[in-house]
Amino acid sequence: MRRYGKHTDEDDVRVRPNRKGNRPRTNIRPKHEDASEGFVLTVDRGRLHVLIEDRTIVAMKARELGRKSAVVGDRVAVVGDLSGDKDTLARIVRVEERSSVLRRTADDDDPYERVVVANADQLAIVTALADPEPRPRLIDRCLVAAFDAGLEPLLVLTKSDLAPAEKLMASYGSLGVPYVVTNREELADGEAADRVRERLAGRITAFVGHSGVGKTTLVNSLVPDRQRATGHVNAVTGRGRHTTTSALALPLPDGTGWVIDTPGVRSFGLNHVDPSRVIHAFPDLEPGTEGCPRACSHDEQDCALDQWVTDGHADPQRLYSLRRLLATRERREGD
Repeated sequence: MRRYGKHTDEDDVRVRPNRKGNRPRTNIRPKHEDASEGFVLTVDRGRLHVLIEDRTIVAMKARELGRKSAVVGDRVAVVGDLSGDKDTLARIVRVEERSSVLRRTADDDDPYERVVVANADQLAIVTALADPEPRPRLIDRCLVAAFDAGLEPLLVLTKSDLAPAEKLMASYGSLGVPYVVTNREELADGEAADRVRERLAGRITAFVGHSGVGKTTLVNSLVPDRQRATGHVNAVTGRGRHTTTSALALPLPDGTGWVIDTPGVRSFGLNHVDPSRVIHAFPDLEPGTEGCPRACSHDEQDCALDQWVTDGHADPQRLYSLRRLLATRERREGD
């Protein structure tokens, strides 16, 4: 059966509409040269709160970014409604190159990397001296992650009114890591915050630590106008309860730096860390590795670092500290 007559033309031909649109596909993407630069403050269920100049806008990731995601601390290019008004939504079209990336995995055998924060230049490792008891293995793991990411570590020891800091710091003295000791009374009157704030000036500092160590309480003291919920330590398990559920970047009141409060961690996997990069955090030992065999683990019989230390080029405690950090992947945090 003929559908058309003898004298049909193109106007008589019926064309089935394309469900995906009739616009021809192209690999050429817009450059968005007029996009505004923003700073990611927090990420909440696919919505990103971004600081642009003096206002906070809500944005979502543009489809053209593909699998690439933006995290707290990222500098991003944003287009769309940038007014910051209620119920408006902008689009993040580009994630700028990162100066640093702090990563962790759930466990040492987990291949999936989780980006904790981007563009930070300091990692504040917060641990309580008591209630809950300090976990040196977790501290070691955070130090390895900081050295691997190129961040300067800072130890913040809380609750010194319950236990002295000397015993814990005795095992970290050879690392030369700066530290600040605080107690609850000093947090209440602001004295502790002032000491910590001196270490944060001009920096973007990520705060990490397991639950219950007083991390968020310290952040609230540093940024008093942005109070976050705090929890308590379980009397039975000795562990804290998660109250911070998402990372949040907060500006210091004097405008000289940023603090990024992150959720409490129960573990800090190092599957992503290449052990050969940890030696870069030990400039006094690194020249001694020139005589090491290929793929040396720096903890084997033929390691040249033993002779380097014997010849007096470095403190033996420094070599011990390096090997202790390199061995953290072989131990669990609770060991």
